[in-house]
Amino acid sequence: MTAAVHVAAHKTEALLFFTLLQLAVIVLAARIGGTIALRIRQSAVVGEIVMGILLGPSLFGLLFPDLFQYVFHSGAPEPMQMLSQIGLVLLMFQIGLEFDFSHLSENRHRKTMLWVAAASLIAPFALGYGIGQVSAPILSPGAHPGASALFIATAFSITALPILGRIMMEFDMTRTSIGVIAISAAAINDVIGWLLLALITTLTLSNFDAASFALKVALVLVFFVVSWFAVRPLMKRILHRFDARSGALTNNLLGIVLAAIFMSAMITYQLGIFAIFGGFMMGVLLHDEHAFVATWRARISPFVMVFFLPIFFTYTGLRTNIGSLDSSAAWGWCVLIVFLATLGKFGGAYLAARATGMSRIESKILGIMMNTRALMELIVINVGYDLGVISQQMFTILVIMAIFSTVITSPLLRRWLPRIGIPVPPGSKPFPRTPYQQNG
Repeated sequence: MTAAVHVAAHKTEALLFFTLLQLAVIVLAARIGGTIALRIRQSAVVGEIVMGILLGPSLFGLLFPDLFQYVFHSGAPEPMQMLSQIGLVLLMFQIGLEFDFSHLSENRHRKTMLWVAAASLIAPFALGYGIGQVSAPILSPGAHPGASALFIATAFSITALPILGRIMMEFDMTRTSIGVIAISAAAINDVIGWLLLALITTLTLSNFDAASFALKVALVLVFFVVSWFAVRPLMKRILHRFDARSGALTNNLLGIVLAAIFMSAMITYQLGIFAIFGGFMMGVLLHDEHAFVATWRARISPFVMVFFLPIFFTYTGLRTNIGSLDSSAAWGWCVLIVFLATLGKFGGAYLAARATGMSRIESKILGIMMNTRALMELIVINVGYDLGVISQQMFTILVIMAIFSTVITSPLLRRWLPRIGIPVPPGSKPFPRTPYQQNG
């Protein structure tokens, strides 16, 4: 018995050692990546995403394979997986806290939001399905063409709600009308996208049961109704009971809020639309408790941003391998897919915004914001890759597409936002504009 206890303790200490080693590398690398990104006038989140990819087999594993194996594969992966998911749930809660949905009380804003949400879902889905059908025999020859096309279409359609929200926070756009329209459209877009993912996964694995799917949709709607009309008043009473309106955030109140976030995430996981939406929903319920929001932002948010989020980026990067694109033809497919994905998202949102009366520059801003995919898309393609309907090459191409769509967001926002009266962040300057760009 003593020997068994000693062996178990040794394994636990070894697991702790390698987990701490990975955390030290990840946190420092994320700070370096974020600092470099800010210096080149990118959003810090872009540098953290790219650094997460570079820590995987695409660079670190390629240049230093033995060291890479020692750092990231000497211990079990489960601790990092769980930490990454917890961090994402907390980030979604913070994003929900930052929104001011009062802008949507204006009919023009509601109409724009719905049109942009629909167009930025339908147009890229159609383009993604078409290119998926054509490319499947070449890039994913062992997969069912229809299933592969459906996963690619969903990846084209998704908007990275957490990353878009974080970029908006950095640009101080969360309480502007155009920011609320964009994030609300993205939220609608992503809920439909996750339902599509559930549907497509079901179609891939077995025959689709329409009654079961309809029941899942109904349960999600019930969850939203109950959250707003029952959970929201209860949480507000709890915050007032602990004097949160004065800016207080006691240990007991923090514990209750964290438990509520996690329980909400557990419910949405059980409903099949992923745990992150539970965190987001809880944030939305409390978004108008301004003193609580300010205190959370000052005390808790920095730790989530610095510690938890880079873990998620790096965990995803460990599954990405740029070296799988080993021919000019593969890179040609990559360019085509990135172009079509951008055309569908940006073009659909732009045309929808123009049709509802927004200016050309406002429509461009909405288009580029809806085009931000980042790592939410990687959730979709990881499912497809695990199911065998997306090959390693197609997986890598879609990773590149996700990074590209995120990288171009901040520069274009810095170029366009001052033209509608929204200043760029302190210390940043908009890029020089040509006469054509000044005319929209």
